[in-house]
Amino acid sequence: MRAMVLDSPKTSLRLANLPMPEPAPGQVLLKVRACGVCRTDLHLLDGEVEATRSPLVLGHQIVAERVDTSERVGVPWLGWTDGTCRYCAGGRENLCVAARFTGKDLDGGYAEYAIADERFCLPLPDAIDDVHAAPLLCAALIGLRTLRAGGDPARVGIYGFGNAAHLICQIAVWEGREVYAFTRPGDTRMQEFARAQGAIWAGGTDERPEVELDAALIFAPAGELVPLALRAVRPGGIVVCGGIHMSDIPSFPYADLWGERSLRSVANLTRADGHELLALATRVPLRPQVTTYALEDAQRALDDLRSGALEGAAVIVP
Repeated sequence: MRAMVLDSPKTSLRLANLPMPEPAPGQVLLKVRACGVCRTDLHLLDGEVEATRSPLVLGHQIVAERVDTSERVGVPWLGWTDGTCRYCAGGRENLCVAARFTGKDLDGGYAEYAIADERFCLPLPDAIDDVHAAPLLCAALIGLRTLRAGGDPARVGIYGFGNAAHLICQIAVWEGREVYAFTRPGDTRMQEFARAQGAIWAGGTDERPEVELDAALIFAPAGELVPLALRAVRPGGIVVCGGIHMSDIPSFPYADLWGERSLRSVANLTRADGHELLALATRVPLRPQVTTYALEDAQRALDDLRSGALEGAAVIVP
């Protein structure tokens, strides 16, 4: 089968012909129909998140067809848990101490075929086609977990208006929340995109709306945004970091945190998150903005994501 593989960090992906994967007991063989491109893939490419195998097939937003049953399923970032540790037993499988992740510890979906643990294959709504279902499996899913970690905010700020943000903006607006979008200073194109998704205010991270926020969600991997977000939320407000990797957070005055403001992160996902998101997706309905790439153009998709050239999501179609 054809696949785009990463041989080592800080190298480009290469097209390879790999043996057809063989599922072990409890696994299923999947024919990949689409795979979303995520900023976590960039972190793996750059060595900021460590892969545990080499060569590695990236990609953890997999829309695929089961070879055995022809059922269409989605495979997310969380690919395996032990089911027995204190976190799994307590309903927090996203923190499983032995967890394995798709496209990091397990080969992912930048390929024509993949294998996955049957327990972590999510049924997909028929109403959403392959290409538009792919970004739901991480961008929207982790984004929803990030939104929920912010409590029940009437006014929510979103820092970094990319793949996850444009979908979570749609959910937040549908739920009756006011959304304030923060982009790179001067990025009027992305600010207009944010307004088109329902944000009532959009500006640079060097600006502040006239109102205080109840919660701020940070999707850009930039630690310097944390103090800015803390200053933008009201007393008792929550700042949530929604990414797997972030540059160092600079020191800031205690006064920015004081007033019972909270700073927290989200890690990974649970299958319950996946079911909640996919049920919401058809009710809202979510409208991912997607740019498609052929399998052999996966590196170009990552380059476009890095440069900020994309509005919305990139999806690879083998």
